[in-house]
Amino acid sequence: MTGLFDQFRDEESGSGGEMVEERPPDAEQNNESVVQEAEEEYQPNSEETTPQTEYSTAESNENIGISSLMNKRAKLEEAVDYVGGLISQLKEKRTSLEKEIEDESVDIKNLKEKLIKVSEYITEETQGIQQLSDKRLSVEKEADDVGHLIVSLKEKLTGIDRIVEDEGNKIKNFRESRDKTSNI
Repeated sequence: MTGLFDQFRDEESGSGGEMVEERPPDAEQNNESVVQEAEEEYQPNSEETTPQTEYSTAESNENIGISSLMNKRAKLEEAVDYVGGLISQLKEKRTSLEKEIEDESVDIKNLKEKLIKVSEYITEETQGIQQLSDKRLSVEKEADDVGHLIVSLKEKLTGIDRIVEDEGNKIKNFRESRDKTSNI
């Protein structure tokens, strides 16, 4: 797996690799033509003498060293910018998450309040039902008492009715017996 800074590690470990600038895909075609032109220009001339070649090599090594440092600095600046962008994105994501968590917290608090109200309503209704049940039991007891009174009064009325009937029979018997005795 290659990371962002792997190309720097290769140079530091002494592999002697040259830093290569990353370019977009369409820049690669331009890069290939520049490389070919550079190779054509660099072709050593057999007529050159050794002292000139050494001077030219020393001069190009200095330029390569400076340009390599400049390239490293540019890459490091790009890496810092990239990391800065990542940090900015992370801050935006964190802010977004904080907002979502706060929204959820508000929603949960609202839901909790609603559930507390529902619980209070259920408690009130349970108490109301218990009161109704107690009232119903009281009414049933009163109804039973009234039923007992009715049965008691009915028995009394039945007793009075018997007495009245008995007295009526006695009077009837007395008249009949009086009529019989008066006819004699």
